[in-house]
Amino acid sequence: MAKFLEQRNLAFVTARDSAGRLWTSALCGERGFLHGQGSSLTVEAAPQSPDPLHGLKPGQPIGLLTIDLAIRRRVRVNGLLTISRPGLLQIDADQAFGNCPSYIQQRVLEPVAHDRADDGPGVQEIADSVLSAEHERLIRRADTFFLGTTHPQRGADSSHKGGNPGFVRVENGVIWWPDYAGNNLFNSLGNIAVDPDAALLFIDFASGGLLQLSGRAELEWVVPGAAGDDGGTGRRVRFHPQHVRAGTAELRGADVAFSPHNPALAG
Repeated sequence: MAKFLEQRNLAFVTARDSAGRLWTSALCGERGFLHGQGSSLTVEAAPQSPDPLHGLKPGQPIGLLTIDLAIRRRVRVNGLLTISRPGLLQIDADQAFGNCPSYIQQRVLEPVAHDRADDGPGVQEIADSVLSAEHERLIRRADTFFLGTTHPQRGADSSHKGGNPGFVRVENGVIWWPDYAGNNLFNSLGNIAVDPDAALLFIDFASGGLLQLSGRAELEWVVPGAAGDDGGTGRRVRFHPQHVRAGTAELRGADVAFSPHNPALAG
């Protein structure tokens, strides 16, 4: 696992901002920016201003997901953030595990330089709880997003969600998606069942559009095979955005090969 971590250039972290809101943010670096020793993971990157997780406070739970879309592999590391300073995070891990490659769309991502290096990726807007028509279009055409959840005893977690474009729905400002069969650990759903705080991160890898949302999620049970129950599990998650931030991603990749495991959309 340590070797896999050291070969990655992309990670996603879930933690709370200074106001206690849960967010998921993307971190990019040269290969080798993640390196572990024993139960400690050092991340040679940190969210930059104006990302909502800029200036992360140490001593809080943090969840990290690193993923290589090109080879459809991912690893999650959850634990305690022990060091946080510009360009560096250190995590004392108490959970580290891989996930199956299902629902990962295959992409080769390349870094994109930004003009405003001192500000990091450019912010386009910040709005409380309001999804614009542009936001909704980005969400509806997404084939991938990243979900942050938390548990009062087990800490924070970052996970990947994928499916055919259109698997994430938006209705009256509420976002929902069907839960697909996975590794049967139910990390995200278990967290949501006891703590509704959640965070979503959408990236349009072709255009570079990025959308971060912080809000509340709830698990909903439906009749298996009902409209929108693409995977036939009878489970879906509804997310109510409370804070919305749009920005620009640091990695791009226009070409995509969809996972053969993606269920067909069910209405």
